[in-house]
Amino acid sequence: MLNLEQKKAVVADLRARSEAAQAAVLADYRGLTVDEVTDLRAQLTASGVFFKVVKNNLAKRAVEGTDMEALSEHFSGPTAMALTEDPVAAAKILTEFAKDHEDLEIKAGVLQGKPMSQQDLVALAQLPDRHTLLTQLAVGLNAPATKLARSLNAVPAKFARALAAVRDQKGEAA
Repeated sequence: MLNLEQKKAVVADLRARSEAAQAAVLADYRGLTVDEVTDLRAQLTASGVFFKVVKNNLAKRAVEGTDMEALSEHFSGPTAMALTEDPVAAAKILTEFAKDHEDLEIKAGVLQGKPMSQQDLVALAQLPDRHTLLTQLAVGLNAPATKLARSLNAVPAKFARALAAVRDQKGEAA
């Protein structure tokens, strides 16, 4: 059992993490083995997602007055909370994990203060992750510059080939 000071520390930590997070996902983990939860936690942590099983009353106090307040009504029964700055990461990992582990039930989520249903979270999980999106953006931004460089390089190259052809013709004529 936690004493009052420990409970205050848990609430303060969760509040700080909730305020910093872009997205949160709640899940019911009943039926998962310790090994399965450990595997899930490792996957989430590797992607920068904070994942914690919390007491419902403490979690309600922690999200009160934050963008995550919409989750309050879903704090019932065993609840695990995933908080992340990458809006796609938690939804993607939890959705994929739930496909292989029927006991994991995704309850609800919040994205930048807006409540999300299970269907919304599944749709969000289908988006590319942040790293992939940034890579696609960089490639898209780089493409016009690459095409311009090729075009600018083509003009002198064509001119040089034309001069070489004229030189060759004059060499043959002589």
